[in-house]
Amino acid sequence: MNSKPQKIIVNIQDCKYPSWKVCLRNKLKYLKSSNLEIDCKNLDLSCTDLLEVIAISNQSNCTVISVCSTSLKTTVSAQSLGYKSQFIIENHLNETLKINEKNITISKTNFHQGTVRSGEYLESSGDLLILGDVNPGAKVSAEGNIIIWGRLLGIAHAGSKGDSKSTISALQLRPVQLRIASRVARGPKEKPQLGFAEQARIDSEEIIICPLETT
Repeated sequence: MNSKPQKIIVNIQDCKYPSWKVCLRNKLKYLKSSNLEIDCKNLDLSCTDLLEVIAISNQSNCTVISVCSTSLKTTVSAQSLGYKSQFIIENHLNETLKINEKNITISKTNFHQGTVRSGEYLESSGDLLILGDVNPGAKVSAEGNIIIWGRLLGIAHAGSKGDSKSTISALQLRPVQLRIASRVARGPKEKPQLGFAEQARIDSEEIIICPLETT
């Protein structure tokens, strides 16, 4: 009986974009039928990039089962493609912290783990990262950017002190209301594109929503 393929961590942190593709091929060259966790470290990879990682792995008869990274974009991209992913935070001492508490503050980014439920209000003096959904009837606000590793179905206000360059990103943006600085918009009614996280930003004085990787 064949044994179950062992999970192997493939580190591509020493590969600078776009040469990480060559590096990945070289690292997989001598592996056989392995389950892989891809450690991307600080590489910013889009959904399209990760699909290439998966294709390269499949060519070597290997299967990607999870992704870890210190890049939020990479982590969200993996999550939106349906892969198990882990977001790792590096502090100023270059130590890594796993998000395992309700609220953690590092530098100017505030972290909240768990669903923000109807009637709840979450506010941040800097950027705000939410690992969970924002339900209808809930409101989140930040002086900087808002990043939601889940669905935004309530109200979100980024750039609450007037920063019009702030953005709102989520795996799915279908809010009751969006606000960036002084601009206000309602969420779109059409279904989101599959496999793409979304971002709201101000363009030509209006709030627009587009796939996250195109901004």
